[in-house]
Amino acid sequence: MELPLKGGCLCGAVRYEITCEPTRVYACHCTDCQRATTSAFSIGVAVPADAFRLSGKELRGVPGGVTDSGRAKTRWVCPDCGICIYGGVKPGTEPPGSARVVRGGTLDDSSWLRPTTHFYVRSKQPWVVLPEDVTVYETAPNRG
Repeated sequence: MELPLKGGCLCGAVRYEITCEPTRVYACHCTDCQRATTSAFSIGVAVPADAFRLSGKELRGVPGGVTDSGRAKTRWVCPDCGICIYGGVKPGTEPPGSARVVRGGTLDDSSWLRPTTHFYVRSKQPWVVLPEDVTVYETAPNRG
C-alpha cells in the first residue's frame, strides 16, 4: 500500500484520495451488502474522515437498508454511474474523530486489501471460507 490511496467510481466522475493508513479493513456479509454489491460480501476500508478528500461530482445519497436497531442506512453513490463510494452520514457532516468507510473495490489499487475482520457471518454464503486468523462477528461488533 502506498499513500495517498486513490480511487473513484466506474465512470470517473467522482475521485477521492486517502492520506493515511486505514484503521481497519473488513468484510461485511450482511444481506444488504450482498444485494448492494451483487456479490457475497462488501469490503470496507475504515479511515479517519478528515483523511478522506472527494473531488469531482457531488455524491448522491440513496437508501442502503436498515440497521438491526432500525436506523436507515445511506449509501453515497456517483450521480452518473451509481457506484457506491461509501456509506454513512452526508459528506462533511460527520462529527470530529469519526471514520469514513470506503468501499474497497473503488480503490485504484485494491491488491493489498486483506480483511482482518468479518461482520454478519450468520448470513455469509456457505461457500465462503474464512481464514483462521481473522476476527469474526455473527452480527456487528458491539460499539458500546
